[in-house]
Amino acid sequence: MNERTRELVAIGASVSAHCQPCLAFHLGKARELGIGEEEIREAIEVGYLVEEGASTAMEKYVGLVFSQANSQGGACCSEGNSKCCG
Repeated sequence: MNERTRELVAIGASVSAHCQPCLAFHLGKARELGIGEEEIREAIEVGYLVEEGASTAMEKYVGLVFSQANSQGGACCSEGNSKCCG
C-alpha cells in the first residue's frame, strides 16, 4: 500500500474510532503528501459509513443480549456464569 492510500485509510479509521488526535495527525500528513480536499472528504465519509454500520450492528446486538438477559432472569456475569463472560 502506498503512503497516500495509507493516510486516506488512517483518516477514515480515525473518524470511525472517534480519535481526534489521530485525525489531526493524519490530515496533516495527507496535506503534506498533496492529497486533495475532495479525496480527504471521501475518506472521512467512508469513516462515517463504517461507524454507522458498526453502530447499527451494536444496537441490534444490544437488543438481542438485553432480551436474552431478561429471559434468563438477570445479568449472568454478576452470578459468576463463565459461559457469558468468558
